[in-house]
Amino acid sequence: MRALFLIVLYAGLCYASSDSDQENIEILMDNVLVLRVPYGLGSRVYVPLTCGEAYQNHPVVWKKNGEEIEPALEGNQVKVLVEEMNGGNYTCHLGPDGEYLNHTVILIQLDPDNRTVILEELPEEGHIYCSAHNYNGSFHCTWKRSPTRSNAAVLLVKAERNSEKIPCELDADGSGIHCKDANCPYKEEQHRVSFTIYIHSDSRLEAYTKTFYLREIVRPAKLPNLHITDGKEFSWNYPESWDKPCTYFGLQFQVKVVQKGFPCHSKNEIMNVTIEKTTYKVNIKPNKYVFCVRAQDKFTKGPFSHWSHCIVDKHTQVC
Repeated sequence: MRALFLIVLYAGLCYASSDSDQENIEILMDNVLVLRVPYGLGSRVYVPLTCGEAYQNHPVVWKKNGEEIEPALEGNQVKVLVEEMNGGNYTCHLGPDGEYLNHTVILIQLDPDNRTVILEELPEEGHIYCSAHNYNGSFHCTWKRSPTRSNAAVLLVKAERNSEKIPCELDADGSGIHCKDANCPYKEEQHRVSFTIYIHSDSRLEAYTKTFYLREIVRPAKLPNLHITDGKEFSWNYPESWDKPCTYFGLQFQVKVVQKGFPCHSKNEIMNVTIEKTTYKVNIKPNKYVFCVRAQDKFTKGPFSHWSHCIVDKHTQVC
């Protein structure tokens, strides 16, 4: 009697959990369902599927990932058992060998979604790196798949500011995206851009979000036309892609001289100053050194451009 009571109690608990599980099923987009399951706990969830109202009185047969299901799953409205991370692509057909009618992809997302494995984390940037060359509203975001998830595919990208959608176009290799916000460069930003990428590896789905003001990611392009005159005076231009007028969109420049043979980011520096002019005269004793310069928005103090440099070796200079 005690054993029978436990069996009945267990069945009741399973039934109750199956009802609550419906709250963890979300329609992410057309033909895609997301099932959220708790991390570290084995899960068995029945997910309801519908082929379509038009097929209510038709002999509908279901397949999973192109294979027949045993025992056969028939009917316009069915429930499929999803165990742990074992989702898949469920297709419905007109009879066992009949034509394709519709499909639903079931993806699994861990809850909480904080144990990510698909994308690598970048130092100081997180999983997504975003940048822009100016304030015209265009920006580019990139990410890097982990070596064990190199075949992961981007399913959906959402970008918006203050609930207004921002149009984006995925890069050909699926590792980046270009977006264009209809933002006036003269207007002060009141709301952040919110950017979310949904990417899946097999049935595992992960969502990554980054929020930012455009002013936080604007990085001037590398300074062009760096050259030297009279053996001591260096000059350069504003990047062509930088906003104009320069009096409104001002830049400041970090000028650095390092010992010859060392990169610009080296700590083996001879001098290091910040200026606003596009010329600088070097007055140092060594005649072998590397002259480095990079730009930064002088008002927002945002990211620096990449270094431009000249190598000076006595009477020869290479820029």
